[in-house]
Amino acid sequence: MSTSYETDRPEEPFPRPESSRVSEPIPSMPIQAVGESFVRRHPLKLAASALITVGLVFTLMRGGLKFFPEGGDFAQVRWWTLPAYIGLCVTMNYFRAVRWRFLLRGLGEFGPRRILAVSWIGFAAILLMPFRLGEFVRPMMLREKGKVSLTATTSTVVAERIVDGLYLSIVLALALIFVPTLDPLPKHVVGLPSIVSVANVRASGFVMLGVFVAAFASIAVFYFARSFATKLLRFTVGRVSTQLTDKLLVLFDKFAGGLSMFGNKRDAGGFLFESTLYWGANALGMWLLAWGCGVHHADGSAVTFGESCALMGMLGVTILIPGPPGLLGVFQAGIFAGMTMYFPERVVLAQGAAFTFLLYAVQFLWTVSAAGYFLVADRANMSALKRGLATS
Repeated sequence: MSTSYETDRPEEPFPRPESSRVSEPIPSMPIQAVGESFVRRHPLKLAASALITVGLVFTLMRGGLKFFPEGGDFAQVRWWTLPAYIGLCVTMNYFRAVRWRFLLRGLGEFGPRRILAVSWIGFAAILLMPFRLGEFVRPMMLREKGKVSLTATTSTVVAERIVDGLYLSIVLALALIFVPTLDPLPKHVVGLPSIVSVANVRASGFVMLGVFVAAFASIAVFYFARSFATKLLRFTVGRVSTQLTDKLLVLFDKFAGGLSMFGNKRDAGGFLFESTLYWGANALGMWLLAWGCGVHHADGSAVTFGESCALMGMLGVTILIPGPPGLLGVFQAGIFAGMTMYFPERVVLAQGAAFTFLLYAVQFLWTVSAAGYFLVADRANMSALKRGLATS
């Protein structure tokens, strides 16, 4: 067993991944061959994704969820808010992408254009590929032979996901506690099968908080107090399976590397600040678009910013479900689940349907367009994407 996990090893800062761990890059190949290779490696996942998508869409449509609003649903839309929301969407995605540099700083110097290109292409891959297989595209595109390993880049993405999940789940929990809801609450979510209760939807928000707190705490303890974490893991899991313990130690070793930014206050502060700008622009944009679509309460009062935070959080809960490409169905279900807690059914199925449609359309089109621009503008990005797809 590697000596990096001996219990008598003194505490030390997390070591940078060695360049010797870098895998040989996959030779360039035609994009058609890459696509065929990807399909051959993931036939069951792709088939399952197709079945899930069809089943989910069919079930939601039978439940009454409106994927395509009727003409009258757009009657109250203030159309000037649409370009304003697009501006906030661009701002949101900009900070979502460039904050990654704080996590990558210990691995090397990457120009802002490259980080932006790799990130936006990666976001499109996450959106379009089933079962969130696109999560691996960013680290695969950024690795460099002899310089940056796949393990190192993947650890930064894992850390980013955990911090985002923790951030979003805290916002959602606060919104569920302090933002007033309908009284009494509806029993079932509007537009979803009757088995989906509002009570379970609210509970899922607190479950998500618990999951991400536990995930962050586990990796943080391993990063800041490795000797203690190793002893604890051997004392607990080691009693059941030594082999499983060794695998968990290797896994935590890889993931904990992404928290190296916390060793530098400037990097940690920069990442958290820009993450706040990212999520803040997201919530502000959702509030503006919902208001612009005429989403309102029974007494005629408009949607509040706190409610938009709750909608953002519920959307975050549902898109954690791996499955359909394009997040088709789970995106709409998340927004409808959030709106059911605050707005009358007639509003959810009319102005709310228009809001959900425009929100999804803008985010989808922007994500695909931004990725397409960088793939066309720089052939190096296309080559890196081919290598990523060839190994994902």
